[in-house]
Order: sequence, then C-alpha cells, then structure tokens
Amino acid sequence: MISKKQYAFPEGFFWGAASASYQVEGAVQKDGRGESIWDRFCSIPGNVDNGDSGATACDHYHRYKEDVALMKEMGLNSYRFSIAWPRVMPTGRGPVNEKGLDFYSNLVDELLAAGIEPCVTLYHWDLPQAMQDIGGWANTDMPLYFLEYAKAVFDRLNGRVNYWMTLNEPYCAAFLGNYEGRQAPGIRDFSTALRVAHNLYVAHGYTVRYFRENKISGEIGIALNLMGRLPYSQQAEDIEAAKRADGYLNRWFADPIFRGSYPEDMLKLYRNKGVRLPDFKQADMELIAAPLDFVGLNYYNDFYVRADKSRWPLGFSIQNPPLIPTNQRDWPITEDGFREMLLRMKNDYGAKRILITENGTSENDAIGLDGTVDDAKRVDYLKRHILKMHQAIEEGVDVIGYLQWSFCDNFEWAFGYGSRFGLVYIDFITQRRIIKRSGRWYGELAKGNALTI
Repeated sequence: MISKKQYAFPEGFFWGAASASYQVEGAVQKDGRGESIWDRFCSIPGNVDNGDSGATACDHYHRYKEDVALMKEMGLNSYRFSIAWPRVMPTGRGPVNEKGLDFYSNLVDELLAAGIEPCVTLYHWDLPQAMQDIGGWANTDMPLYFLEYAKAVFDRLNGRVNYWMTLNEPYCAAFLGNYEGRQAPGIRDFSTALRVAHNLYVAHGYTVRYFRENKISGEIGIALNLMGRLPYSQQAEDIEAAKRADGYLNRWFADPIFRGSYPEDMLKLYRNKGVRLPDFKQADMELIAAPLDFVGLNYYNDFYVRADKSRWPLGFSIQNPPLIPTNQRDWPITEDGFREMLLRMKNDYGAKRILITENGTSENDAIGLDGTVDDAKRVDYLKRHILKMHQAIEEGVDVIGYLQWSFCDNFEWAFGYGSRFGLVYIDFITQRRIIKRSGRWYGELAKGNALTI
C-alpha cells in the first residue's frame, strides 16, 4: 500500500471559490439594472458560441441563499464575487440604484452569517453600455466615473468586507476586448487597447487613494492574470517571440503596479510599429504604483509561443507543441508554471502578500447514471496546482489564500455555456445544482487546511 503524505497550509489560510457578476447573476433586466457591454456584445450574432448570453446564467440573483448554503455545506471559508456596475448605476453615472446595492448587501450578510469571508471585486468587465457609448475605457474621464461608482459601493459595504479588488484581469478587459475583439465591447484597435489599459490603471489608482484617505475598512488589491509565455522551440526567433508575449501579457500589467513604469522594450516596439501611445503622466504612474495590501493572481496555465511575422504588431502566435496534455479548452496543463510565477512575483517584483484569486480548469462534465458528477480530471488538476502552491509557500512566498475558479459552472464569456469550470454542476435548463466530486474533495481539503496525496 502506498503511504500518503500531508501538506499543511498556514493557519488562517483562505480556501474559497470565485465568480463574476455577469457570469452568474442573470436577472439582467431586474430591479433597475442597466444594460452592460456584455449584454450588447452577446446580442450580436457570432460573438458568443451557440448564441449564448448571461441573461439568465445561474440565476444567482434569485438563488444566492441556496448557493451560499452550498458553499457552507462544502466547507468553504471565503467567496470572491464581483459587483455589476450597471446594477449599481444603470447608466454609469448619476443616481444610485438602491435595489441593486441591496442585492450585494444582502449577499454579504448571507455570507457572513454562514461564516464565509466575502472578497469583493469592483470591476469584472461589465461596463455600463452608456459608458461605452461615450468612448468606454478609452475616454480619459472614465477613471473619475469609476471612482464615483466605487464610492457608492464602499459607502454601502464598508465595515462588512475585509478584502477588496479594484479590477479583474485588466489585460483581458483591454486587449481581448479592444484589440482582439474576442470579448466585449468587441473593438479591434491596438492603440485603443493601450489607452483602455492605462485608463483602467488610472481608475485603479484613484480608487486605492480614496480607499486609503477615507480609511475604508479592510485591505485592497488587484487581480492580475499572469501566466508564463514559453518558447515553442529553442530557435532564437521563438525565444524572442516569447519575450514579447511576456511583455504583452505579464510585464505590461505587472511593471506599472510594482515599479511605476511600463516595460521599455515594449514601449520601443510599439513606437517602432507606429502604435499611438497614451500620455503616461508621471503623477498617474505614481498613483498606479501606490502600495497594495495584497496582489491577486489568476493562474490557469502557461502558453507556448511561436514567432509569426503576420501578427502585427507583436509578431507571435500561440501553438501547443505535440503531446502536451491539455484540458477541454485546449489549454496546456503546466502546474510547474504556477510555482514559477509565484516565485517570480516575490523575487522579481517584491510582492509581499499574494491571494490566488483564480485557478481551475474546464472539462466536459456530465451527470452520471447515479446522479453524481465525477470530474476526476479536475481533481487531478487541483491537486497538481495546490501542491505547487505549497512548494512556493515553503520557498518563502506569502500566499494568504486560494480561491478556485469557479464556484459553479457559469456563462464563460465568448465560450458561452459549453465550458464548465465549476465545483458545482449547473443544469442550465432547470437550474439544478449538484456538488461535483471535485467540490466534495476540495471541501474536505478546506476543512482540514491540508492537501493529502
């Protein structure tokens, strides 16, 4: 018989799960909620697989008590969710929609009553469409509009929320939404994407400053998706392409937060390619780099990069080498990269406290004849990554918690409902919930605060 080993985690470690407003709430026309850019994006044929939208999603807006009860049953001690700006301010500005804020206030109370720590993200991509109509995040006034929205949320939830995040994955909001056009608002212009990225960061800076000056309770950070970009081969052109890809995804977003500047090699590349750069004011850069209480890391996998001169302005494309294990989304499974990114954040960037704000995998889950969902591949993925996280902690990285993506199957953006990441299975026709094998396994890990392999 093979003996098992137990890997214990620090006392007080967070074990939870995550979600995002548009992906789970539904009720898009309920109680005064305004239209978001994702409502509009989903209405355009061809943007989302199967013509899906988040109009109903998991109906979390009406079923949040049931969902919190499931979290408690599983043994989770934290839950990360986001606030929908158009639910709080339907047009992005002006009067607050009290019914919208009531929902989040009630959700926080339900979580606290269940002994679950609420972790709040202020922006997880659902910009009010009225804001997009005046230029969206490319509009230099957007950071001030965002600050007014953030103030309304702080005013209502202050004193009950201890962990705040300004933005989720600004890379996706900027580049996938405004350069590649694969996400809302569906724009394809590189210079616009750079303006969007910078204005998002200015909004982050304004919000952190307000948080500090007004002594809002708790801690504040940001959730960044940082994942390795590996060369497809050891050819010099692929190695250089991987460096550019790292600058595009990782350094363009990590450097301003930790160093107060954008990477010089990427600035030079963009200038040489004729890209119109924003006006990077020094005062804004100092604001962006203001110290944070923690940094959230969203990690799924590393990607392999090939040189591709046809791809302007970056000159690379993504391609898996032969025989690489992948998940249902064809993402490679690269758990070593998780540990390496955590060490990089500590050693290269000086990150003092890190919260894993997303980590998980998509699989073709199905209900078995016995009524259960046996997602063994997800359990294996989680074991691999949690073990690597433990190794990083042993090597001195201060990780304060792990929030699995996602609590339940949900609307997965342009992939619609065909991509399942949840610990809880959702039948999107009946809204029936079933805790998967991974959810039971993960709950036991959370209760014991230790990984047993």
